Amino acid sequence: MSDLGRKGLGDQVQEKVTPDSQKSTLDQAKEGVTGAYDRVAGAAQPEGNKSAAQKLGDSTRSGTDDASNQGQGILDSAQQTLGNAAQSVQDTLGGGQKK
Repeated sequence: MSDLGRKGLGDQVQEKVTPDSQKSTLDQAKEGVTGAYDRVAGAAQPEGNKSAAQKLGDSTRSGTDDASNQGQGILDSAQQTLGNAAQSVQDTLGGGQKK
């Protein structure tokens, strides 16, 4: 079970094991946005307030930053992910044409 507003461990695993080739662009963009939100929420939520499953998901998420620069690393990652998601949506709506 996931904490309120957080991705469940099962959802995280399913997203990782499903190849991107089997996901629509919209699904990939959605995963990027929700993943970025979840990383930020995980960094902001005190460890003592997390369920055991949420702690496990946060600690095993690939690409986690080391403790010394976790805040800035997560912010940078979230900004990059949101930018990529926005570009994916724009490409989809614009028929994939890049300027």
